[in-house]
Amino acid sequence: MAIRQMLRRSLSSERRSASSGADVPKGHLAVYVGEYDEKRRFVIPVSYLNHPSFQKLLCRVEEEFGFNHPMGGLTIPCSEDSFVHLTSSLD
Repeated sequence: MAIRQMLRRSLSSERRSASSGADVPKGHLAVYVGEYDEKRRFVIPVSYLNHPSFQKLLCRVEEEFGFNHPMGGLTIPCSEDSFVHLTSSLD
């Protein structure tokens, strides 16, 4: 599956990148959320990746923007409010 390969690359890049200054706990993933140049870092449980709503979001992002982002982590170009609303429904 393309999403799993992308996430492996993203996780690998995230581990190599020390610029964030904050550790990502085991079982979690750092993602960058925001539109344009204003991005905020969120640390989410890896379990979110199995949720159909989150997978739909990732598919839309991949189709529209691809996953080659210079920040080294997974970048989701949507509003923070939309992301928080989606992830709060996954808890």
